[in-house]
Amino acid sequence: MEYLDYYALLGVPRTADEKQIRDAFRKLARKYHPDVNQGDKSAEARFKQINEAYEVLSNKEKREKYDTLGADWERISRDEELRRRYAGEAGSAPDGGDAGGDFSDFFSTFFGGGHRGGGAGGFWDVFQGGGGGAGGGARGLDVEAEMTVTLDEAANGTMRRLDLQIEDLCPECGGSGMVAAESRREGSTRTVSARPCPQCRGAGVIPAHRTVNARIPPGVTDNARLRLAGQGGHSSRGEAGDLYLRIRLAPHPVFKVEERNLLCELPVWDFEAALGAQIDAPALQGRVRVKVPAGSQSGQTLRLRGKGLPGRKGGAAGDLLFTLKVVVPTPLDDEDRRLLTELKDHVTRHHTDPREALLRSAE
Repeated sequence: MEYLDYYALLGVPRTADEKQIRDAFRKLARKYHPDVNQGDKSAEARFKQINEAYEVLSNKEKREKYDTLGADWERISRDEELRRRYAGEAGSAPDGGDAGGDFSDFFSTFFGGGHRGGGAGGFWDVFQGGGGGAGGGARGLDVEAEMTVTLDEAANGTMRRLDLQIEDLCPECGGSGMVAAESRREGSTRTVSARPCPQCRGAGVIPAHRTVNARIPPGVTDNARLRLAGQGGHSSRGEAGDLYLRIRLAPHPVFKVEERNLLCELPVWDFEAALGAQIDAPALQGRVRVKVPAGSQSGQTLRLRGKGLPGRKGGAAGDLLFTLKVVVPTPLDDEDRRLLTELKDHVTRHHTDPREALLRSAE
């Protein structure tokens, strides 16, 4: 009995999702299809194997059965073969097709072998037979798009209308890019010939315009990814794919944004920094009152907790951080100069030169 590692055949990990499996099969099927490798028996055999692998791994129930066989597959196969022989089934496949003609013994034993509904297994599911897309794919393509929102919209939420140019799976070929030209049988072997789909010219997708109303929830941050279920590309049958919106925050004239925190450079008079003060400062909600401690220096940061971007789904809000920038009045009039000169004389008599330690270290 031939045991095939279907994951290795398709070159995908055991955790591969439906899309990874489908993409891997399409790539290999095009490479090893008999029409592309006429007369190459090894390519034909390889094509049958990857077709069989896709037949199992693309089917949820069959994949679960395959994954659970593990090291017991030989014992299970013997038991199944005995059951078939005593039931008089050894010479035929369960669906009435030729036993073992297109699939390995392993597949025939556990998954019924033969062909489905006149198709060629996984090949027929992906490379459709033309005429309206016999399969059409169970699900459309997922779509990625970017949306730029203002800081106010990010904080409070908004509704936005999007006009998107996306790709739907081609209804003619179901997204494979190929349609069946003919099906022929030579003995126990059946081969399906394929040609590029005339509707999508082999691309597998067709351009489509879609208008979407997107709700942006309060508290989104830069680079957040929102999922809009069912708003992606369409297939000729079954559910649509999803739309994934990547949020970008537009630059703000006052605030810089770091995750949920808002950063702002806050100018203060030299005397406010020296003496301390209560001053008004900008915030998302308008203005807030900030206490500047006496003796504050340029570059010092003041933090107002919970005044940044709100959290999502009950999460904690960010903070509002002010970096102080001490400024002096300019231009100076005569009275300004007189008062500052008096202050200078007083400070130099009673305080150490702030540059003294620096100068000593440099000597």
